[in-house]
Amino acid sequence: MRKLMVALGAAVAVSAMVAGCASSSGATGGSTSSTTAGSSSSSTSSPDTGSVSSTAAPSTDSSSSASTPAPDTNLSGNLTYALWDQNQVKAINANIQGFNAIYPNIKVNVDVTPWGDYWTKLQTEATSNTLPDLFWMNGPNFQLYASNGKIEPITSQVSSGAIDPANYPKSLDDMYSLGGVQYGVPKDFDTIGVWVNKALFEKAGVALPQAGWTWADFQKIGAEISQKLKASGDYGAAAGMDGQTTYYDTILQAGGYVISPDGKTSGYDTAEAQAGIQFWTDLIKSGASPTMAQLTETSADQWFINGKLAMYQGGDWFRAALVGTPIEKDVIAVPLPQGKAQATVIHGVSNVVAANSQNKKAAQALQAYLASKPAQQQQGDMGAVIPAFNGTQQGFVNSMPNANLQIFLDELAYAKPLPISKNTAAWNALEAKLLPDAFSGAKPVADVLKELATQMNAALTKE
Repeated sequence: MRKLMVALGAAVAVSAMVAGCASSSGATGGSTSSTTAGSSSSSTSSPDTGSVSSTAAPSTDSSSSASTPAPDTNLSGNLTYALWDQNQVKAINANIQGFNAIYPNIKVNVDVTPWGDYWTKLQTEATSNTLPDLFWMNGPNFQLYASNGKIEPITSQVSSGAIDPANYPKSLDDMYSLGGVQYGVPKDFDTIGVWVNKALFEKAGVALPQAGWTWADFQKIGAEISQKLKASGDYGAAAGMDGQTTYYDTILQAGGYVISPDGKTSGYDTAEAQAGIQFWTDLIKSGASPTMAQLTETSADQWFINGKLAMYQGGDWFRAALVGTPIEKDVIAVPLPQGKAQATVIHGVSNVVAANSQNKKAAQALQAYLASKPAQQQQGDMGAVIPAFNGTQQGFVNSMPNANLQIFLDELAYAKPLPISKNTAAWNALEAKLLPDAFSGAKPVADVLKELATQMNAALTKE
């Protein structure tokens, strides 16, 4: 237990750095909130929630419905379902409405805690054995919670056919497996693109990025827009301190790696990693991006939503944050620029059941339902996420038809898994501590990365 407390203490210190679906960028700010969904959830649903069969449990695969176990519709209980993204609650409530059509005696309370506080809260609950019945887990934190016995394996559900891992991308299945035991399947997946505000490009008189654009193009466009729109305080692009959406991608594009495939060695002390970090340092130095101080005060995504940033590098989940904003009609997505290679990080969040849940069977029923094809199809159709269930992604693309969301699916061809280890938070803390000096130019990039690699390697030897 002490090991969990110490390791999760590190996670708290860098909660904004532990990447994942959305992870960090799934955050919406604001205070903790909760909504109750259940047999009365129809009052919170909207006309565009789509349809989920209310006559039978959804099969995990439309071709294998005969092997899907019949639901125990007499199950009852009060569940807490914890997550960090308010933007997804509308679609989640629609899912729960379908779930309650099958399990009318299970009440689900959706507990939303913003990303910045989510892992702090989860740490407290884990150490006191009061975890929510079902909760969101990401790759960087999974091994820590699973190895400390905090998450229930899905072995019985796989054996019964309630969940079939073959219906999801294998790389993401593997992310939620430890020691040959599967603890969850992905509910969604994320790739990273560049969100573009066409109105600011037009205002600056700069052409939109073209297919096959490069790092040099990104830097040039960003600097040009910032210069032309300097009087109005607008910027062409923004650096950032989130590995998943920014510097992990450029390190991969430079041909490098953050952590070795065996999870034992840092890749930060390589020329490729230096090039990937230098990309963002140069962006700030040229004036293309706000300074680190400005980005600390107002995050890059908020610069973009406020109409003050022409290009924002972020995940597909950002689509939900754009809906209903003044800039929505002006936004399109374009693929990441190329370095030596094309690359993007891929990650997906999983719904996991607390090992000590007092309503475990009911929680497992909800876990299986949310992993089903109908539930994930509904998530995609409502534009909440790119669902992970194979063949359910087109609805997400269609949910914002003029924004070119197809690029996030096309990037699967060259996507690489989010770098993680057993205690990812330990070296995420080092990234948060050391990299700001590299980005701001306070210290040479090479010096910062040498120190980061040394400390990261020391942390990895303790796992």
